[in-house]
Amino acid sequence: MSPAVLSFLIFLALLLALSKPLGEFIGRVLEREETFLDPLVRPLERGLYRLAGIEADDRMNWKTYAFSLILFSLLGLFFLVFVQRVQHLLPLNPQHLGPVSWGIAWNTAISFVTNTNWQSYSGEITMSYLTQMLGLTVQNFLSAAKGIAVVAVLARGIRRRKAENLGSFWVDLTRITLYLLLPLSAVFALFLVSQGVVQTFAPSVLTKSGQLLAMGPVASQEAIKMLGTNGGGFFNANSAHPFENPTALSNFLQILSILLIPAALCHAFGRMVRDRRQGWAILSAMTVIFVMALTAVHWAELRPNPAFKSLPVAQIASMTPGVEQPGGNMEGKETRFGIGGSTLFATATTATSCGAVNAMHDSFSPLGGLVPILLIDLGEVVFGGVGSGLYTMLIFAIIAVFMAGLMVGRTPEYVGKKIESFETKMASLVILIPAAMVLVGTALAVMLPSAIASISNPGPHGFSQALYAFSSASNNNGSAFAGLSANTTFYNTATGIVMLLGRFGTILPVLAIAGSLARKKRTPASAGTLPTHGPLFVTLLIAVVLLIGALTFIPALALGPVAEQLSLL
Repeated sequence: MSPAVLSFLIFLALLLALSKPLGEFIGRVLEREETFLDPLVRPLERGLYRLAGIEADDRMNWKTYAFSLILFSLLGLFFLVFVQRVQHLLPLNPQHLGPVSWGIAWNTAISFVTNTNWQSYSGEITMSYLTQMLGLTVQNFLSAAKGIAVVAVLARGIRRRKAENLGSFWVDLTRITLYLLLPLSAVFALFLVSQGVVQTFAPSVLTKSGQLLAMGPVASQEAIKMLGTNGGGFFNANSAHPFENPTALSNFLQILSILLIPAALCHAFGRMVRDRRQGWAILSAMTVIFVMALTAVHWAELRPNPAFKSLPVAQIASMTPGVEQPGGNMEGKETRFGIGGSTLFATATTATSCGAVNAMHDSFSPLGGLVPILLIDLGEVVFGGVGSGLYTMLIFAIIAVFMAGLMVGRTPEYVGKKIESFETKMASLVILIPAAMVLVGTALAVMLPSAIASISNPGPHGFSQALYAFSSASNNNGSAFAGLSANTTFYNTATGIVMLLGRFGTILPVLAIAGSLARKKRTPASAGTLPTHGPLFVTLLIAVVLLIGALTFIPALALGPVAEQLSLL
């Protein structure tokens, strides 16, 4: 067994072991039950309610909940634009950076409010320390909390009977932030500092050789960047930068932190619907697809480039070091992490809506790059972003039981609730809106001359760059084939629109489904009911996810990574 495979097995074992207790804790937080943090956090929670005028017992229907979420997001968007535009007048700007341009300011604000964290700029030379903390890091917490809140509402809608109330957005937002995200981030930030991640307000340092060593409050942002599946980065090189990700241990735990809360939410969901087997079924489906994806991308990156087989050995030896390394494709990868650490990171960050990277996805082999694109296009349901991955996977579960119902001529049911016309229509919107944004955006990017000018590679790889960009924006990932020049009027405008529709165009139908299910009575299971907690349903769910992804995106993938791979042969 190779060291890389052994590390993968240890990683999965640790992830599954930690997800269960954390999931139980998250369930208690979302259900407003007592936790071990209550003596410390409860007084602060009550104080915030009084300060904000929040009624702790307030109950909202899905429309009021959605209105509150959208309003809060818009306020955050405008505030973040304001901070970027006036950062030159604010403190904690030791580099004396000027105001951020309007195009980048709007794109970045939309990006961080939607949990996408798409960056068409270099953080260390664009954003002041205050903008990084007060603007970007705050939104990292809030956008993650909103995703978890939505999945909590969906779980309540499934569990409750003939009810309108689905909880309070303000209470959910407060409790998720105070009890879950802040404590985990504080502990993880301290660990990162112990590994050598920078955490300082000191200005950047100019070395004697003329190299600029960027500094800043990095660890505090890095922690929630990973735990909240936000992505982005303090530095342009992201998690390949030694000040963000210094050691093999920090790399391993950063990858673990990306998947930890999404995996734990499966157990929280099972607890909230009063059937833990449902959580295990969803987690099992996610794990199987994750292992398949990790195996595929790792295999692809271990393969030598087929084009080298036709070249003389002497010519290969004379090429730039790093282009073709013995044992696989090391181009664009950190030698500190190697192929194993890079492929695990790439799979985790695109299976979720994180988007942090420790390697250049643009330098992956064609088939190695295909896997991250496909994982994003599947809706990032493996294990998905915090909250967003689970509620999207639950939408696939609704579609799966609907298809099963069609095959046997019976009204489909999921966890005791009948799936009828309204739920099916809303579920279809959740699948179709992001897919439409990806395909329409990519089509425009390869048609408009101003957009084509941003593509650095002609042919299939250039198409892959555009496809990856709009897949990342629509599904709120944020990573990129970084050979694309995204800081243009077209990309700042188009990706901004796509990020908004990709995020809120799925959240609203999910909340509508929750409201519809909550008003229904619970239907007892019968002999004709498809059990949604066994191996048969897990297999069906995996098949539905892969089938919908294949039917929607294989034509586009054939024009990009598949065509590029064939050209190498």
